[in-house]
Amino acid sequence: MSEVDLHIHSTASDGRLSPEEVVTKSAEQGLTIIALADHDTVDGIAPALETARAFPGLKMIPGIEMSTDVPRGEVHILGYFIDYTAQELRARLETMRNSRQQRAQGIIVKLRNLGIPIEWQQVQEIAGSGSIGRPHIAQAMLDKGYVASVKEAFTKYLGRDGPAYVKWEKMTPARTVELILRTNGLPVLAHPLTVNDFEAMVIELKAIGLVGIEAYYNGYTADEVSRLVSLAHRHNLIATGGSDYHGLAPGTETRIGGNDVPIEAAERLMALAEQRALKLVNPRHLN
Repeated sequence: MSEVDLHIHSTASDGRLSPEEVVTKSAEQGLTIIALADHDTVDGIAPALETARAFPGLKMIPGIEMSTDVPRGEVHILGYFIDYTAQELRARLETMRNSRQQRAQGIIVKLRNLGIPIEWQQVQEIAGSGSIGRPHIAQAMLDKGYVASVKEAFTKYLGRDGPAYVKWEKMTPARTVELILRTNGLPVLAHPLTVNDFEAMVIELKAIGLVGIEAYYNGYTADEVSRLVSLAHRHNLIATGGSDYHGLAPGTETRIGGNDVPIEAAERLMALAEQRALKLVNPRHLN
């Protein structure tokens, strides 16, 4: 069990646990540094920070995982220590949230045409107050018995090459890095092995302000981790990591803190934040 997890999702986006439950569970499992990094929303940060006040041994880093568009796929950028109250960021996320909802409705139409009827109300109930995403639709498909797992739903229907896939509005990776920087954040390339020609992407984004890559990631082999750590060193970037916990596949999904992330990864992020004199949301939890 690692003491550090810099990539956790909550019900604010497509996770199973509420932001408060994420913090409480992390503290109970002995973690010392975590980051809440929900997909394209910052709604979970305030309640998570408030809950963290009850656990002085736990440092809670405010973060986000932003979806971006590239010609042959999708790239995710993590932003740590962001100013989650920034008007520009919130306006952009609201646009993305609306686009996500329209996309989800489009996916449901495609599934119905494929003979897989899913009710919009059911998807809303699964998502709760969170931003509706494909995992919520996958869960609805699983609940109705159309698939045997969430993974199967993505593999057969909801993945980028699947028959029910629908595009939605996203910025480019470069513009997203710039937005994170403007909101006093530290941009990190998430799960880089899913990115086509990821080293070229790292070089491009480093020139704009990228500070790290997610090397210690759920499912990566020791050789893959070593290769990514070497890449980070070559480009003077921080090698970060986390579980990417959603809680949607109990028994098979890596649990919070279940990925071996060196504490130095979080310490380097915090040191860089201090060096840049970033306006920290809750200094008491980042000392």
